[in-house]
This record gives sequence, structure tokens and C-alpha cells, in this order.
Amino acid sequence: MYLLGYDIGSSSVKGSLVDAQTGQCVAQASYPDDEAPIAAPQRGWAEQSPEDWWSYVKHVTNQLLYDTRISAEDIVAIGISYQMHGLVVVDRDQRVLRPAIIWCDSRAARLGDEAFDVLGHDYCLEHLLNSPGNFTAAKLAWVKRNEPEVYDRIDKFMLPGDYIAMRLSGQVATTVSGLSEGILWDFKHDRLAGEVLAHYGIDSGLVAEVKPTFGVQGTVSAAAAAETGLAQGTPITYRAGDQPNNALSLNVFEPGEIASTAGTSGVVYGVLGQVRHDPQSRVNPFAHVNHTAHAPRLGVLLCINGTGICNSWVRRMVGDPGMTYPQMNDLAASAPIGCNGVSMIPFGNGAERMLENQQLGCSLHGIDFNQHGKAELMRAAQEGIVFSLMYGIEIMEQMGMTVGRIRAGRANMFLSPVFRQTLANVSGAPIELYDTDGSVGAARGAGIGAGIYADHNEAFAALQQLAVIEPDTPRRPATLDAYQLWKQRLSTVL
Repeated sequence: MYLLGYDIGSSSVKGSLVDAQTGQCVAQASYPDDEAPIAAPQRGWAEQSPEDWWSYVKHVTNQLLYDTRISAEDIVAIGISYQMHGLVVVDRDQRVLRPAIIWCDSRAARLGDEAFDVLGHDYCLEHLLNSPGNFTAAKLAWVKRNEPEVYDRIDKFMLPGDYIAMRLSGQVATTVSGLSEGILWDFKHDRLAGEVLAHYGIDSGLVAEVKPTFGVQGTVSAAAAAETGLAQGTPITYRAGDQPNNALSLNVFEPGEIASTAGTSGVVYGVLGQVRHDPQSRVNPFAHVNHTAHAPRLGVLLCINGTGICNSWVRRMVGDPGMTYPQMNDLAASAPIGCNGVSMIPFGNGAERMLENQQLGCSLHGIDFNQHGKAELMRAAQEGIVFSLMYGIEIMEQMGMTVGRIRAGRANMFLSPVFRQTLANVSGAPIELYDTDGSVGAARGAGIGAGIYADHNEAFAALQQLAVIEPDTPRRPATLDAYQLWKQRLSTVL
């Protein structure tokens, strides 16, 4: 028997088939080969067609079934991971009414700021754990204010993963985790945040039925079976946003565990075992996949826009023509910890909430034209990125999180020995690297939801650990000194 996982991203849809008994991935597919289009009708807007997502899901499913010759009847459960914070609206016939407003669309930010002021900062942080910001609720409010003819036809609004589950099953549903990422869950009262809906004038009847993150959320309909090749009646037993799902994919469930990624953007997602917020709303707590009112598990999310993109910029601008990333990593490693006094503040693509949305840009500090060269600049970029992530981890620690270990996929910047050792040294936590991705995690999550696995440890018993990077005790003081200097220099540009 097999488990099927989908990862509905903004660039592509990925799918994986996992052998439920061994936990091993047996096949993967993705579509499209080039990045999926994102429309920007106006500056700051970002939209995609939900119908395109569905088309990609069908293509990936057909490819998996064709490549493996596995019978659809042998797929016992389906899990879905999806790009967070998007908005899809449908009418009574489940027809999409407008393009999806996706995560990187900023048009609703002003409405979120207004709600933060009117509802009150104390209320929002104590009940929602976040300011309303530019999340799903504010995006729906934007539609209500600017496209009333569309809003009047809405039967239900949903997140991208909810939409794919609807197309598979014909049933509209969501989760507590999903509502929390839309800033629509009241953690203090463990219910829908009616005050947010009332502020925006949104009818609570537009909210989808709430289903558990793990458990039967619907089954594949006859119509979807005909379109995809899946078997009618196959249960959908798990769904979560991409960052909670990335944490799940790395078996990050318990307080003190952190999942990190460092691609174009850098993310630290730590699990907190109590309902708390940051008074300055510099990080975003959401309900993690295993959150309950009786055993709280918050996923505290920090996102830095300019991480991998900073590293790639330095490679292009400073490196020799044709320099590869491994060559760059070797050159960076030839410079000492602290780069002989050079620091980089790496926010050339924005710092988001962590620095309260200030536009600081990227800056270099301490350069001596007679002493410093390419190696120092390349290492300073990687150290600066790590230090920005550590700055966010310190905010999490102020919220009560004790960092035990950091887990990541062996990809992107975690391929750099300088990057991962610097993170281990500055955090004091071991860095564990794994071979996994979001669609494989979604498949294993489906196994938990279907009751195939007793718990998450059994579900992820086959998760392959590739390496562990322990803090380098003798060299850790030098890293901490470099971090303190970096923070001092950050304070001069704030």
C-alpha cells in the first residue's frame, strides 16, 4: 500500500508516492518544468489561477501512476502541503470567482494595519498572536471593499490547499492551522476569531467547515477519480501549509525543535509549547500541525527575504566568471571566523517583520582595502545570513523557547560548511541534515492521519539523517564575538 503526497507551491506542484510499510519514497514528479506563471496586474500584486494548480495536480498524478504502474487502488491515503496565506473564493457551484491572491501579494497590508489599530494591539496579540497584517483575512476584506460584485457571489473562501482538497473530494473544509495562518483563530478562546470577521464585515458563513489536520477530511469523488486516475473513495487525511509541513517533513513536532530552510529566502520555524506572542509582533506564531488547546504546539515563523539571494548576488558580483557554489564555499572557508572584522547586514531584499518592516538594504562594515578580499566578502555574506536567522531565534527564546536542535534538508545554503557550522556555533544547537522534501512529508503525514502509523516517530522512522554538525566548542567564542559585532553594526543602521 502507498501514500500520496502533494506539495502545491507557487512555482510548481510536486508529488510523491511513499511505500507505507517501509516509509521509503518510491517515485516523485513535478510540473511544470519551468516556473508557474504569477500575474501582477498592479505593482505589489501577485495572482495565480487555481485551475492551473488543479491542472498541475492532474499532470503529476498521471505521471506518478504511469511511471510506477502502481494501481490507484493501492493508494490508501492522500496528504496535501500548500503555499501559505493565499486566498481562493468560490461560488455555490464551487466555481472560482477570481484569480487566487497568493502569499507574496501585498495589496491588503493597509487593511491589516487598520484592523490592528482598531481592534487594538493588545487584543490582536493576546488572542490572534499576530497583527492581522497582509494575511488571508485581510485579503478577503480587500475583495469585499474593492470587488463587491465578486464578494456578493462568494459561498466559501479557502486556502490553496483547501482548494485542491475541494477539487479532489467535492467538499469544502479547512483546519485550525489554516485558520490561524489567515489570522482567523482566537487562541485565547480556542475558536474562530469572530471579532476579526466582524471588524471586516465578513459573514462567518463564508468560513469552511473545520476538520482536524490529521484524519479523514474527505474522499476522492467520482468526478476527480475520472480526471486524475485516482480511485474513488481514497481518503484525504492530512493538509498543512508549506512551513508547518516542512517542519513535519523533518519530524519537528516538539518544543525546542527548529526546522530551517535557506533557499532564496531563509526561514526558521520553531515549535513553542505554550501560547505566547512577541510583544512587537516580529515573528509569526501559528498553530502547528499537532496543536491542541490542551497541548499547545505553536509554530513560530521567522522569514528573511534576502538569504540565498544575497549569497547568489555576492557570487555574481564578487566571484570570478563561472565560479560555482562549491568553489565559492571553499573560498569562504579560507577566511577566518569573523572575516577579519568584516560584517554584512544582508537585508537587500527586505527584512519583513523581524525588523518591523524597515527597509535597511544590504551594507558592508569594517572593510580595509589593504587587508580584505573576495574570501572575506563571501564569508561575511554567509555569516551575515546566519546571524540574521540567529537574531530571530533570540526573539523566539525571549518568548520562552529553548532551542534543542535545528533540522534542515541538505540543500541550498545548508550545502555550505561555513553556513551550517556558523549556525551550530552561534546557536549552540546541533544541526541535523536530512534527505526529504514537502511532498514526501505530506505523504507521511497522510499515513499518520489514516492511522497507519501510531505516531510521528513511527511515520518518520525511515527519515534518512545525512549528517550532524555539532557546535565547535573551541571556535564557538570567535563566532559569538563576530555575532555581537554584527549586532552592534546592525544597531547603527536601524
